[in-house]
Amino acid sequence: MPDLTETITVAAPADALYTLVSDLPRMGEWSPECTGVAWNSSTPGPAVGARFVGRNRVGAARWMTQGKVIEADPGRRFTFKIFFGPLQVALWSYEFTPTAEGCVVAESWTDRRPAALRSAMNAIFGDRLKLNQRGIRITLDRLKAAAEG
Repeated sequence: MPDLTETITVAAPADALYTLVSDLPRMGEWSPECTGVAWNSSTPGPAVGARFVGRNRVGAARWMTQGKVIEADPGRRFTFKIFFGPLQVALWSYEFTPTAEGCVVAESWTDRRPAALRSAMNAIFGDRLKLNQRGIRITLDRLKAAAEG
């Protein structure tokens, strides 16, 4: 079960939203925390198995993560794992449900950090649950604006 899931209705087709979300190098346009993503040249995405590096920031803190796409079903679902070094720390998923007016986009986050790391990281970066709740809302709002604009 995800720790957080937020939805938004967008007046655009599911395929168009999927294309925006799965173009991970553009994630910095939507996310308030992710400043950029680069696909690994030997496994470019957005296909299952594709790997990438993400650059992130919260306040003065900056860090990099590694990711791997585990689900890439155009117009339906896009899911990836995030690693901090050797540890999987998160699972992110986007679901696209067509509606008569466009689609509903659901963004979900599952915390996969070990308990000890969770406490240490929350002390350094802030409460991840609260940060991601705010971040998901901003991401979805920006995605909607881009898709409808």
